[in-house]
Amino acid sequence: MTDPEAMLALTAAVLMGLAIVSATSLRAWHGWLELKRLEIAAVRSETQRSEMPPSPTASTGRIELADLKERVRKLEAIAAGIDLG
Repeated sequence: MTDPEAMLALTAAVLMGLAIVSATSLRAWHGWLELKRLEIAAVRSETQRSEMPPSPTASTGRIELADLKERVRKLEAIAAGIDLG
């Protein structure tokens, strides 16, 4: 198999096969990426459709803060052994 034409034909066949495998792999990779993009878009649209709790307003935030301070005061009193009852 030292014939230069046979070696050239074998090399061309190997390169053609490598090109086909590479093109197929690249097409599969792009398909997989598109699938993942669609999955991410579906998850994002699903989370946007789900009801999000309303953002707290300033007065709601103050009320929550006051409740937290009251709870902390009660817990400190319990830890100190004082009955607030």
